[in-house]
Amino acid sequence: MTPENRIFESNAINCNHASRTISHGGLVSFPTETVYGIGADAMNEEAVAKIFTAKKRPSFNPLIIHLHDIDEVEKYAYLDGISRRLGNAFWPGPFTMVLPIKKNSGISSLVTAGGDTIAIRIPRNAIARKLLKLFGGAIAAPSANLSGGVSPTTAQHVAHEFGSDFGDLEMILEGGSCTQGVESTIIQVTKNDIKILRPGSITVEDIKKVTNHPLYIKSEKYSPIEISPLLISPGLMKSHYAPNTKIRLDAADVNEDEAMLGFGKNCPSGAQDFRNLSPDGDLHEAAANLFSMIRELDQIGAAAIAVSPIPMAGVGIAINDRLERAAAPKEKSHEKIIKKQALNR
Repeated sequence: MTPENRIFESNAINCNHASRTISHGGLVSFPTETVYGIGADAMNEEAVAKIFTAKKRPSFNPLIIHLHDIDEVEKYAYLDGISRRLGNAFWPGPFTMVLPIKKNSGISSLVTAGGDTIAIRIPRNAIARKLLKLFGGAIAAPSANLSGGVSPTTAQHVAHEFGSDFGDLEMILEGGSCTQGVESTIIQVTKNDIKILRPGSITVEDIKKVTNHPLYIKSEKYSPIEISPLLISPGLMKSHYAPNTKIRLDAADVNEDEAMLGFGKNCPSGAQDFRNLSPDGDLHEAAANLFSMIRELDQIGAAAIAVSPIPMAGVGIAINDRLERAAAPKEKSHEKIIKKQALNR
């Protein structure tokens, strides 16, 4: 079977088949409003292990579980007053909370990487919600790409990412292009503050409107492995979302052998190939186009991808976060974390 033949229309028959596939321990890729995920039964250790194998993902990197509604959250985790208020405000939507896990939750220890917290999201996408309602439980689902690579925002991206090496990924539900384009905002509520672990389209300003609790944005000056020997959330590795082509950030000019990923009206000319995230300077449009345009420019064989400066405001903070991780040296970053992990065992 070719990769494209694993893409199925998201009708009632195929959604039911996808739910049964997950129930029987298989993997299914499905769309969310942010990116496409690769999902498994979060309570099935063997099924969750298939995700790590398919993605070539390090086992110390935890997963997000997806649920259909907020009433299901307390089956698996504890909600305090502030986290419940945030959940009511931003769920369903591109918003993930890292919460204390219940001891008898039944969630696979691979999902939490052995930690005592769990990352939970309730997606807004209609196909994801249909699948979750049919399944009736928690689906563990990171982005449907090889670990550290560019996140997929179409079903075709997923098919291309895995090629003929699909392994246990049995089907991809077609849902068109993802509307948000960058992964969910991830936060952790503690007694003293709210930590923003990964910026997304739900911004600091959005969160401040809901709660007056102090906000803390995780600094990129340290590796998350220095906070804890275990990562408490996905999306914290220094190198992530990376294409094969080198990324050059904040480019005011472009070389003839480079591709150009522009933003706004005044982009340098003369690139080998060119894409504009948003000619009108719309950050939401830029976020929606980010991963698909990086994928396109990664295919042309340029010496590097030069990226225009992106404003550090609103969702621009999330865009810059993804670009900084995409530009980070992949091998050195991963080796450092793996070595540090080994020392803490």
